[in-house]
Amino acid sequence: MAQVQDSSDDRDQARAALPSFGQAARLWLKIGCLSFGGPAGQIAMLHHEVVDQRRWISNGRFLHALNFCSLLPGPEAQQLATYLGWLMHGARGGLAAGALFVIPGALVMMGLSAIYALYGAVPLISSLFFGLKCAVLVMVVEALLRVGKRALKGPNAYLLAALAFLALFLFGLPFPLVVMLAGCCGLLAPHAFKAGTHGQTANGDEALLDRLMRHDPAHAANLARSAYRAGWIALVLWTASLIVLLPQGGVFADIGWFFSKMAVVTFGGAYAVLAYVAQEAVNLYHWLSPSEMLAGLGLAETTPGPLILVLQFVGFLAGFRADTLVQGLWGGILGALLTLWVTFTPCFAFVFLGAPMIEKAQNNPRLTGALAAITCAVVGVIANLALWFGLRVLFADMTLWQWGAVSFEWPVMASLNPAALLIAVLAAGSLFGFKLGIVRTLALCSLSGLVLHWAAVI
Repeated sequence: MAQVQDSSDDRDQARAALPSFGQAARLWLKIGCLSFGGPAGQIAMLHHEVVDQRRWISNGRFLHALNFCSLLPGPEAQQLATYLGWLMHGARGGLAAGALFVIPGALVMMGLSAIYALYGAVPLISSLFFGLKCAVLVMVVEALLRVGKRALKGPNAYLLAALAFLALFLFGLPFPLVVMLAGCCGLLAPHAFKAGTHGQTANGDEALLDRLMRHDPAHAANLARSAYRAGWIALVLWTASLIVLLPQGGVFADIGWFFSKMAVVTFGGAYAVLAYVAQEAVNLYHWLSPSEMLAGLGLAETTPGPLILVLQFVGFLAGFRADTLVQGLWGGILGALLTLWVTFTPCFAFVFLGAPMIEKAQNNPRLTGALAAITCAVVGVIANLALWFGLRVLFADMTLWQWGAVSFEWPVMASLNPAALLIAVLAAGSLFGFKLGIVRTLALCSLSGLVLHWAAVI
């Protein structure tokens, strides 16, 4: 009887040590406001806050959740936040974490989309974004190093990450195929890839959530019911909105249907489907021009939140230019909100319906091996995206090199932008040399962009 009492006391103490819902919500909001740098930077920031700094979750459990979210269509960083929020506070925790990860960036993108639609390019704002973009380039590289260091364990992991990078950069293989092949490698050789050990943070202390789950092994199972309920509700609401919209026809029905399709095929994040989105939105629907699509991508790259928020920009312009009763500014707002709804509602459904099963099966060696191998491949994918992004920030022109099945874009060296290189070097010194952190680095580089604009350099 005394042993049961001791166990109950330990469980209660472990539960009491967890952060409150309010404390967690404040952190999710902070991350949502500062989540620059695309998926690499966002995942690294999540890891720094919940694993390294606060010791809420262990490195192993974080990577296990990341492995699963990397498999899902949609923004993996936002889905990772949803997963972690659910593990800590159930469905309401997951909803708060996922929503607060998106809302700050969505509000910024809404304002920028309105400015762009109403006033066109604004030089002052463009110079501010220029400095931010150069800083983000360095943040992505720094985040890639941090995530890779924690995710890649052993020569097999490095080899798989390198093969994934080459498959994308040199051969242009589809991201889902790369992920599937990596998962097959992990299934066939489950012990060749290490996913990390549960229970420890980076400094060796037991994480708060892992301590609770050690004293209460049924913790995740007890939260499963709320997750399944929330997941089915999200699916029903998503489907119901389409049932209402589609018979109406017109621009807003097209927005709902088109971006709903995008929500279920965006494996690998926004870059994986940007070419298809641009082709359809420009050539089929005529919502915007190719140059405007690039402008939207630039805005999304320099605002907090998932890069997939570029779809919100497309939806805003589609609604803004709609030939309906609702058009102009209100049409743009409606188009953007509709895009956000059909893009992110399925993300919550995927996580809530899948996370309980992943938690239950996390001790399965073949599943663990497959997910660990996928994480290795994702590091290669992030490296490819970092290179893609960096070349386009630093150079104005690219040329295509092709030999048989091998093809890749390489910059025209004469098109190097000295101002971009200067700010990137400044960002690198700020992050790596002086350790100023994300916020101060972004502020410094954005101010540098303004200074160069006033000096007529950019």
